Amino acid sequence: MIAPTPAPPYVAVIFTSLRSEGDHGYGATAGAMVALAHEQPGFLGVESAREGLGITVSYWRDEGAARAWKDVAAHLVAQRRGREVWYSDYRVRIATVTRDYGPSTSELAR
Repeated sequence: MIAPTPAPPYVAVIFTSLRSEGDHGYGATAGAMVALAHEQPGFLGVESAREGLGITVSYWRDEGAARAWKDVAAHLVAQRRGREVWYSDYRVRIATVTRDYGPSTSELAR
């Protein structure tokens, strides 16, 4: 599903990863992290796809909200597990969205 984001500006945290072999609890933790993110102040939505290369983009009201998510205790545990077990490589990118448009937005957004 495409995340229903507000009019820009807002922040996108782009997590790109290559998985290691085996699940090792990844699926359950990934689901728990999405549920936990939904409870965080400033969370706007999330989109994720995996076909070899995994890309998860979470959207946040502002950089402060995105930074606060990085420091949530359960998320810190998941990050450590990811570095140690789940990912052979990964990259995190933080961006400010300045334009957002598609068929369901007005021409003014373009």
